Formats: sequence, C-alpha cells, structure tokens
Amino acid sequence: MLHGRSRETATIQRLLAQARAGRSGALVIRGRPGSGKSALLDYAAHAATGVLRLSAVGAEAEAGLPFAAAHLLLRPALGHLRALPAVQAEAIRGAFGQSHSPRRDRFLIGLAALSLLAEYAAAGPLLCLVDDAHWLDHASADMLLFVARRLDQEGITLICAARDGDPVLAGLPDLTLGALSGADAASLLDERVGPLPARARERIVAESEGNPLALIELAGHMDPAQRAGRITPLPLYVAGGVENRVLAAFQKRLRRLAAPTRLLLLVAAADSTRDLSTILLAAARLGASMDDLEPAERQGLVEVAGAALTFRHPLIRTAAYRSMPSSRRVAAHLALAEILSSDPERRAWHLAATATGPDERVAAELHAAAELAGARDGHADAAIAYERAAELTPDPAARSRRLGTAAGSARTAGRLAGAADLAVRAAALTCDPVELARLARIQADVEFEQSSPRLACRHLLDGVRPLAASNPPRALPVLVEAAWRVWLAGDPEIAEEVGTMIAGLGLPADLMAQPQVRVAADLIDLTTGRSTAGLRSLHLAVRGTREATAPPGESLLAASIMAMMVGDDVAAAELAGRLAAGLRARGGIGMLPHALQALAMSQIFLGEYLDAVTSASEGVRLARDTGQGHREAHCVALLAWLAAVQGDEARCRELATESTAYGLAHDIPPTGALAVWALAMLELGADRYAKALPMFEQWPLQAFRPALAAMAAPDHVEAAVRTGRAGLAAEPMARFADWSEESGQSWASAVLLRCRALTSGGGAAEGHYLEATRLHEEGGRPFERARTELLFGEWLRRARRRADARTHLCVALRIFDQLGAAPWSSRARSELAATGGSEAGPERSLAGGLTPQELQIVRLAAAGASTREIAAQLFLSPRTVSYHLYKAYPKLGVTSRGELARLDLGGGPAGPSDHLQ
Repeated sequence: MLHGRSRETATIQRLLAQARAGRSGALVIRGRPGSGKSALLDYAAHAATGVLRLSAVGAEAEAGLPFAAAHLLLRPALGHLRALPAVQAEAIRGAFGQSHSPRRDRFLIGLAALSLLAEYAAAGPLLCLVDDAHWLDHASADMLLFVARRLDQEGITLICAARDGDPVLAGLPDLTLGALSGADAASLLDERVGPLPARARERIVAESEGNPLALIELAGHMDPAQRAGRITPLPLYVAGGVENRVLAAFQKRLRRLAAPTRLLLLVAAADSTRDLSTILLAAARLGASMDDLEPAERQGLVEVAGAALTFRHPLIRTAAYRSMPSSRRVAAHLALAEILSSDPERRAWHLAATATGPDERVAAELHAAAELAGARDGHADAAIAYERAAELTPDPAARSRRLGTAAGSARTAGRLAGAADLAVRAAALTCDPVELARLARIQADVEFEQSSPRLACRHLLDGVRPLAASNPPRALPVLVEAAWRVWLAGDPEIAEEVGTMIAGLGLPADLMAQPQVRVAADLIDLTTGRSTAGLRSLHLAVRGTREATAPPGESLLAASIMAMMVGDDVAAAELAGRLAAGLRARGGIGMLPHALQALAMSQIFLGEYLDAVTSASEGVRLARDTGQGHREAHCVALLAWLAAVQGDEARCRELATESTAYGLAHDIPPTGALAVWALAMLELGADRYAKALPMFEQWPLQAFRPALAAMAAPDHVEAAVRTGRAGLAAEPMARFADWSEESGQSWASAVLLRCRALTSGGGAAEGHYLEATRLHEEGGRPFERARTELLFGEWLRRARRRADARTHLCVALRIFDQLGAAPWSSRARSELAATGGSEAGPERSLAGGLTPQELQIVRLAAAGASTREIAAQLFLSPRTVSYHLYKAYPKLGVTSRGELARLDLGGGPAGPSDHLQ
C-alpha cells in the first residue's frame, strides 16, 4: 500500500486506462530522494496488467554516454526496426553504434524512437518506465522529450521519475511528491516497522520530515532501548536535511561490512554498465570476489538478477562511493578503465575520474570519446566530453580549441545557453583571429535563435574584426553570412556597417564578383533602403538555384527567400516545396520549420490559403517540439494574417498578440511587423480604415525587410486614401513603385496602378484601373487581383455605371469566395447588391471542415501514400495517422481511402501531395 499517494496512483490508473483505449500520455513524477518516486513506478508496473512494459534507469556514471539509457529502454523493441522507414531505422542503428551511418538530424532519432515504440505497441498497450531520469544522458533525455511531446494515439504511457528541481524533461505533465502527512507517516511506520511507543513514533515522524525512505531507514537503525522510547535523541541526527540523514544511515550500514565487500560495492558504484562480470573483474584487481557480495545481498543493499547488479536505492550507490577515501575511488576507476579497454568512451570517463590536475593523455582519450559520441549524434554528450577534455588540457591554446569544439557540439545539440557559455570561456583563452571568428559565429547562432537577431549581428561583426584585419579572404565568408543575418534582422544601421567592412577588405575583383558576395551586397542595399537595384541580381540567383540540382539545405531556403523578395511567388513555392520534400525524405526535422515558414508565406501570395494554414500549422507544431521559438513566432504571425483575411477576428487578435509579444521580447522587428500587418488587414477587411492607418504609420515597415515593407505598402495607401488623408499615401506608394519596377512582376505593376487610381481623379483613375485589371489577367496574387476588381467596381458604381461595375464585382466576389476571404466577400456582395446584381453563395471545399493535420493526412492518402509513408512524411506514428484519417472520413462523407481521390480537397501546386517522392 502506498500511504498518502492516492492522487498519484489515480493519475497512473487514468494513464493506463487511456493506453488500453489506444490513447497515449506522459507523466514525470518529481520529488526529493526517498519521497517514493520509484515506489510509484513499481506501482505502475504492477497495475499494468495485460500491458507490455519497457524500462530503463538513469545512472550517474552513464550521464556522459550518449543514448545509454535509450538503448536500455528500446533494446527489447529493436527487433521491429525493419518495420520502420529506412532512414529512421538507420538513425537508430547509428545512435546505438550499430552502424556507421552519416550524421542525421538530431530530432530524427526521437522520431525513429517514437515509430519503434509505436510498432512495439501494435501488439497491445505499452508502459514505458524510466527511473532516475535526472541521471539520463542528454541524448536519451532529448529523445524521450521529443517522443513524449508527439505521443498521440499509439496506446503508449511514458512515466518517468526525476528529482524535484532538476530541469530534465521540462514542459511535460508532472506531479511533485510532497511530504507525507503525520497520519500517513505513522501508518507507513506501523506497517513497515511495527508498533512503537508514542514518543519514539512522534520523534521518528518528525525527523523524517514526511519522507518515506527516511522514515523506514531511521526507524530501522533504532536499537531495542530506542524502540521502547527510553533513550533520546534518536540515532543519526545529521544537520543539512533529510537526504543527508538517510545517506548517513546507509553509510552506517556500509561501515559494518568487511573491507572486501565495501571495495566490491565501490567498484559497482563507480561502474556504468551494471554488468556483474565487469564489476567482478575490476574488483578482483582490488582483492574482492563474488563471495564478498553475499553480505551486501543479505542486507538488501544490492540485488543480483542474472548478469546485472543493481543498488536497491540510488542513495545506497552514493553512500557506497562517498564513504570510501579518494585513493580507493581512484583505484576503482583505474581498475574499471583497464577492464573496459575495448569501450573507449567508458574507459575515457573512468580515466577522467582519476585525474587530479591537467593531463594531456587523459584529455586526448576524452577528446576521442567526444568524437565517437558526436559520430553517433550524441552532440550534447560530446560537448560534455570536449569540455572535460579541455579542463584537463595543459596548453591554453589547445584548451581554447577544445572548449570551442564543445561549444559547437552544444549548439548542434540545441543546448544554446551552454554553447554560448563555452564560447565565451574559449574566447577568453585565445587571441587567434580565426578562432575568435569561429567562436563569434557560435555565439551569434545562439543569440539569433534565442535572444535578439540584431545583437547577434553586432556580436558577429565584433568577432570578425580581428580576422578582417589579419586575413581578409577568410573574413569574407563570415561577412557574407553577416549580410544575410542583418537582412533577416532588418537593421539598416548594422547593414551599413557590414557593407563598409566588406568594402574595406580590399580584396581582388574576382573574389568580390562571386555570386554570394554580389547577393550580400544587394541584401545590404535593400536593407539600408539605399537602392532596390539589387533585386535584379536576386532574380539571377533564384534562376540559377532553380536550374541546379541543389541538395535540400540552406541554398534552397535562401533562394526561396530571395524569390519572395523579388515577388516571384511560383519560384518561391517551388523552392520551398523542394526543400520541404527533401527534408521529409531524409528526416531533417530540425530545418523543416524554416522550410514550412517559407512555403506558407509563398502559398499565401499564391492564394492557396488552405495549404498555407496547413504548412504554417505544421511549422508551429514542429518548431514547438524542437524548441525553435523564432520559427514558431513567425509561423504564428502568418496564421494571424490568414485569420485576418478570412475574418476570424478573435483568432487573429490572439495569434497576433502572441507573435507581437515574442517579437518585442526578442527584438525581432520583422516578426512583430508581420503580426501588426495582420491586425491592420483585419481592420481593412472590416472597412475600419481609421483604425488601420495608425498601424501603418506607427510601425515603420520600411525600416525592416524591404519585401515586407513593399507588401504592406498598397494597404497603407488604401488606408490613407479611405480616411481622407491622401497625402500620407505618397511615401508608401513611392516605396512600392521602386520595388515594383525592379521586381518586374506584372501583378506588382497592376497593384501599383491600383494605388495610382486610388490617388487620382476622373478619367485618369479609370485608365489606371483598366490597365491594372489587364495586367492582373497575366496571373499572380489572386487576392490582390480581387481587391483591384473590388475597388474598380466600387468606383464604377459611384460613377453610376452599374452594369460595368457588376462585371468587376462578380470577378472580385468569385475570387474572394474561392479564397475563403469572408469579410472581403461580404463587401463585394454588398457592392454587387447595390448595383442590382446578385451572386450565389460560395461553394465550400469539402476540405474546409478538416483540421490542418487531417487535411495533410487525407491529401497524402488520396495521392496513394500508405499509412507508414504518411507517418514518415509528417513525422507522426502510423497509429496516429490512422486515427486522424478515420476521424476525417465522416467529415468528408466517405468510408474508405478509395473514395478520397474523387473529392475536391483544395490542393494547390505547392501542396503536400506533390512532395511524396
């Protein structure tokens, strides 16, 4: 019986009931040592009748060994690897050292683990138990966190136990164990120790502070006289908290054992394998044998099950280690290092435990162990090994390089705060310009993703100055990178500084004529607002990337962004779609939110709003799961814009508020500006021009990304004219005119003519409108075409030319209805009614009733993809795909996959179904 834990046991029963019903859930049980975390895991194991079980235990000695705990947990399920997509199966094999696969996206391993668990759970509900999660190696912890966040309909329950206050698995549902009440503590004491005099019982309950383990251990050390309540104080009063009292109790028990037994337990405590043969071989070098284990077993300090030796409680392991002098601890680690000569990672850590000062030999072995960890995608654990190697490195320059390598590994692992700290420590030890520039890039990466992109640019510039002075050719690529970063940050002042530094390098003309250098110069000109002429070279760069067989990566992302900058929406969608498809195929989950952000933006411009909602929603979900706050905020802003155009005012304001708050807190002007643009569009759609105008006036969009400023400029013009303040339209119209001329897009020329018509009078306005509608027919941005047709129809109606007005208003209404732009449809329908015309209501696509995730799944199924293929594409488990697919069937009025292909699912040319291969 678990006294005082009814709330916790009820939660566990609820999770198990959900698993039996096919639903998944996760829980982290937190508490102080001895509070009963392990007891609750045992309760879950016994309560899980008819449920499959997997388990693992974190070990302090294994905390630096990547995927040690994950391998322990997943080992029984590895027989199902062949059922996984090849790229996922290979990721697991590589992580566990079973193959030499190339490095993978770190989130792919988490996805592969989810798929493997889902396959294992196909035979029935599954319970995964992880004890001592605070000792998990970072790679295993990251894997479990990713799995837990994406559990859905697999019938899996994941329960972990961790010490209170430890950040491991932060963000998951948790329960913190408090102290037992006096009554519950007394009941537990009666059950485990037996009746005691009131004085003895009260003192034990008070000294234990409601900690179950302390209660049992302290009572267990009472002699007969103390049990009778005749002698006070009670034993083992130790200052410093209940954990120390329990630790002292265990140490007292250990001191009663013979020296060989204590040595054997010391080796077991220092060991990270729990392998009995390894422990005995190492202990034999210190004079202990299997026979010396028996006294510890009899006292219940350790358990031997098969070939594994485990301590009954983590505090016993701690006591066994700490109760021995340092010389004995060093001897134990040396013995284990000799035994583990075939396991270089574990050997290196045992040698590190013996070092009392700088030691290059040990540092070199740790460095090699870090390289092995990194090769298995255990980058966080590699960072720890590199850092420890640096601490043992005698030479300051070599120490700096190893700290810098540790910083790079930490950055790759997503441990951004740790990466920044390591880079700062490394920079303090070196004057090498090349190394300083490398460290500055790491710190800039961290700041760009975690804090302020503008500060990141500033840091990168400061870090590259010594290199620019000493080795200009090597500084050039860093400054090209800085140009991209400063454009994304939207800071004209820093952009000017980057341009000055590039010009000051004094490099030969052939180096400065490289395409990437020309693009950097154009980005600087665009960011500073000095010129829009650079858009022409961006056209060439986009064309070159489209014609090349570029692998999915940053080149495609950069080209897609450049295509949007020049208004080439088809190219932008194609490039972003290629990038997303390639990332899905190779499991590039970490970069996929970047691709989805670009794809959603281009789909908005193409008028594929349903697809855009789907892409942006998946971008939000994946960015949240992978800890990419900037990407999440930008995708949220895109969803706010879509909600505005579609007339969902409450959702638009909620999303815009969220995105704006994030943009302000992290100094990301473009994200905040996009959110404010969404709010302004909400007001424009509702004819609230007076509320929209101040938004454009107060947010100087032209100081941010020029493409964003140009996109919003026509809306600014319309708001100014409609509020009777046409003078305020001059600057945004001039800004848009410059961009339109250089972009060369017919739709942009049409929108510019619309702006001129708004600010003109008489026949001039009609001429501008007529030419605009003609140019719109060449294609591009249907929402802008519909707005032009609407404004022209309104103008014609006011001129009492109702028949002419009806023609244009019907075109506008049809497009708005197709887009689902409800407030704009309402305006067009009202204007049409005023001319004496009418139009049928909009035909709703069947797909409109689906959630974004359901729509993705249904489209892929309609294109012929199997459940497993869909799961691999969308980074879900097959059972979750099946669940959402069958939820979608009733909404679509179908009963099988075969009927899906005949439905109108509203897919655009850049929709998910085009990227199956």
